[in-house]
Amino acid sequence: MQEKPTTVAAYAAGASLAAVALFYVFGPNYTIDGDESSDSNRKKSIVGLSNMANDCFINSVLQALAGLGDLRVYLIRELHRRDLDGAEIYDAVPSPEQLPRAQREDKLRELQQGIITRALKDMLDRLNERPIYKKIISAREFIQALEFAFRTRISRNQQDAQEFLQIVLERLCDEYHAGANARRRALGPVASSVEAGQTSSGAENDAAVEVRIDDGSPDGLPAIVDNKLKEMDNEAGFPFEGKLESQIVCQHCQYEYKPKQTAFVNLTLQVPQKSSTTLNSCFDGLLKTEYIDDFRCDRCRLQHAIDVKAQERSIAPTQKARERLDGEIKRIQHAMEHDPEDELEGIVMPPAELAPKRKIARHMRIVTFPKVIAIHLSRSIYDRNSSSKNAAKVSFPERLPLGGILSQTWYKLLAIVCHKGSHQSGHYESFRRNHLYAPFSTPEAFSSYAQSRVASETPSAAPSPRLNPRSAHDAEVDVDSGNLSPATSSTSLSNTVPVSSKLSPPLPRLNTSHSRRSFQSSRSRSSTPQVASGSDDNNSPASDQGRTSTSSASRAARIIPRSSSEAISGVSSRLRRRRKPNDRWWRISDEKVKECKTSDVLGMQKEVYLLFYEMDRADCSPMAATGRL
Repeated sequence: MQEKPTTVAAYAAGASLAAVALFYVFGPNYTIDGDESSDSNRKKSIVGLSNMANDCFINSVLQALAGLGDLRVYLIRELHRRDLDGAEIYDAVPSPEQLPRAQREDKLRELQQGIITRALKDMLDRLNERPIYKKIISAREFIQALEFAFRTRISRNQQDAQEFLQIVLERLCDEYHAGANARRRALGPVASSVEAGQTSSGAENDAAVEVRIDDGSPDGLPAIVDNKLKEMDNEAGFPFEGKLESQIVCQHCQYEYKPKQTAFVNLTLQVPQKSSTTLNSCFDGLLKTEYIDDFRCDRCRLQHAIDVKAQERSIAPTQKARERLDGEIKRIQHAMEHDPEDELEGIVMPPAELAPKRKIARHMRIVTFPKVIAIHLSRSIYDRNSSSKNAAKVSFPERLPLGGILSQTWYKLLAIVCHKGSHQSGHYESFRRNHLYAPFSTPEAFSSYAQSRVASETPSAAPSPRLNPRSAHDAEVDVDSGNLSPATSSTSLSNTVPVSSKLSPPLPRLNTSHSRRSFQSSRSRSSTPQVASGSDDNNSPASDQGRTSTSSASRAARIIPRSSSEAISGVSSRLRRRRKPNDRWWRISDEKVKECKTSDVLGMQKEVYLLFYEMDRADCSPMAATGRL
């Protein structure tokens, strides 16, 4: 009886220790994965950026870039390609005489290595984490990479977000082109030798090369190099890079200048000085036809030169001078007919100041649409002695159409950067769409191998090898009737394989239109009466086997459409359920993050400064858009 309190105390101590152990083991997991993880504060949280020294212009741009899926795909693909190619390709620089003008070897090597590309990928990966608690990081590492790349310090004294975006995008574009040129130089000698070999070889050598490539021998390298060059030509470039084309038309002689294309990484649109306007009106200011006076047309200048030369010829004192002037007039007329913009050498032209001034029409258009278009709304108003901010309201759509009526390209709004304050000071904040991107896949990872194994355009002269069965037992095990011709399957196999072991024809594929036609035909054959073929045929094992396969195919034909329709309805219902999260946005002001809706974003008409639209791959109807160009 005296030991009972001791036993109870021991049991109590053991139970308490077990409870502590259970809480220690399962407590953290319950806190993360339990019901408390569904709290609204945990859901409505992304990584913020600290603002230590007026860094809001940096933080807002980085947060906007973090919400662009095509940019992240580009960064992952570009760095993965550089890792696969090896550092030696991007460390090599061309000879000094082949270097671009005003370009040093160390600068070109840094562009080829992609310093800013790697730093931006690391920064965006950190910003796209989904923390379970409030998390704030610093952009210091990315700023240090920029300062190292440009060999200068980035001032924090009220900088412009558009200038920072321009610097980052231009650097990324330069690194992309430098890396592409490095890859071309690495393949250059091999590619040139391949082309020389192909031009010098005859038809027999071409056929032999094709056979060797199909056999997978080391001589297949030319095809691999050719496929690599095709991939480089057809690859998706820098997602922000587009091209503008401008053309000038003289209103006097109707001469059309050659179109000139210029690349851009962001578009600057002037906001008109109105109380309210639209984004389409801002685009009209850039893309509309502009009339300019006092322009000296090249063709009109040549016509003026012909008139001057004709007057000089009329008063020429000698026959030699008249012949010289006649030759110059003929050359000028030839230039007028073929290329008035080309410089004429060996002819003394009249002074350019004496050429007549004409009125021209200049228009611009976008000829290459980027995957991601960054739009800068310029709100600066400059006077002689002061500058101010244009506070006009600019309405912008969620889906933006660009291009002509017959070939429109649709864009979807993914992020904006807003500015609050005056022209001299203020604060930047960003809005980004709440996207949960799926893991980035590589659907074309084996495209180069597939292209190297594809049949060549020129047929091979050598016959393809034939596989003959070594014995009847091997034929029973290895031969697939789907890979044999009807003649082969009806003659050779009938002599070696017993009737009971003959392979039944494989069922057709269930995901093509051809399979649907085959099912219908088999169903119609099974529905027709079999008495006409005779009683012997109906009682034969072959007919029983044919009826069995036909009935199974008809049953599959009746079952498959129902399951496919159910799958389609299930997918459509899931898509309908997933449309709702697209209305969720993040409003980010440095380390402060809160959730908002699309209507809140579209209501920032007075503060909007930068817009980021991503190309919409869906087949969108023009009636669903809220704006037109």
